[in-house]
Amino acid sequence: MKTDKFMPFIETRMEVLGIDIGGSGIKGGIVDIDTGKLVGERHRIPTPRPSTPEAVAAVIKEIKDHFNWKDDIGCTFPSVVVEGKAKFSSNLDPAWKGIQIDDLFSNTCDDERFFVVNDADAAGVAEMRFGVGRHHKAGLVFMITVGTGLGCGAFYDGQLLPNFELGRMYGHNGELIEFYAADSARKKEDLSFDEWGPRFNFFLKHIERIFTPDHIIIGGGVSKKIHKFRKHITIETPFSVSEKLNNAGIIGAAVNAAEHHK
Repeated sequence: MKTDKFMPFIETRMEVLGIDIGGSGIKGGIVDIDTGKLVGERHRIPTPRPSTPEAVAAVIKEIKDHFNWKDDIGCTFPSVVVEGKAKFSSNLDPAWKGIQIDDLFSNTCDDERFFVVNDADAAGVAEMRFGVGRHHKAGLVFMITVGTGLGCGAFYDGQLLPNFELGRMYGHNGELIEFYAADSARKKEDLSFDEWGPRFNFFLKHIERIFTPDHIIIGGGVSKKIHKFRKHITIETPFSVSEKLNNAGIIGAAVNAAEHHK
């Protein structure tokens, strides 16, 4: 829906396409930014291998064309993002480091404007606005997304502190902690949830000791299986499971695009 030039954007534009780039899949959906709900079904395409900028950009265009979308687009990226640029490649192809993501996607997608945000930050925005996070606005709240990596959206008194990469801390045996405790490690090593649960708890206890958060929200695809590993979580910090689950990144990306539209 195009914006009426005589009306404020937030009052006239109700729907935005959000796209969430993950290490294993890229998914998109049209979001009602007032309710935080998807309009229709989301569309998912496996992340290409290798996940080069050009290959990922082609998938982004495929999702845009799937929805026949011809307006601004919100998009997540699974690493530090500063003014639309990838500062690191993280779990994608090394060629991503230093790429101006918004320009690349815009040039690939018929010059539609892209608003890019860290994936866990986007998930946190969705959860803090529309999910369980709306009940936990005070103090320090971490939204932990568990997937290919361990993403973190950090909020203090409801305000986003961007690009908290807690999964990139060093932990067990001097390796990056997400290589030990992310859901991808569980799958790669063919671990049961009883074997993997203590690893994830190790990560949570690590951030609890360092940051003393007031609340933790657990999200990402594996969060819908919390019943299989909840008994292994022994932190003292109160925690909740994401209400938006694996759609949080799509929703947060769309909200970010709406709020930064000018």
